[in-house]
Amino acid sequence: MDDQFMRRLSTLRLAFGAPMIVTSGYRCPDHPIEARKDAPGAHATGCAVDIAVSGRAAHRLLALATQYGFTGIGVQQRGEGRFLHLDTLPDSPGRPRPWVWSYG
Repeated sequence: MDDQFMRRLSTLRLAFGAPMIVTSGYRCPDHPIEARKDAPGAHATGCAVDIAVSGRAAHRLLALATQYGFTGIGVQQRGEGRFLHLDTLPDSPGRPRPWVWSYG
């Protein structure tokens, strides 16, 4: 994991004031999820995590994440396995930032 990313994540955790359960952190480019992509995603950079969170806590974490400089926020709040994806990737062609998306 990227040191600067981890410092930002730790600062976010302190502001959130509750445990943040990481369900996905770094993924090597050969990880099955990354291997399905045209190019490795944010997790393969060491600058992304998925946090298990739902409901009011998810809303609060999303608001704090934008405040603390997370540039990519993916929202999965349907069914089982609810989470927020958080990353700090820079703006680039094909990967605009800041950006918020939902998982279908």
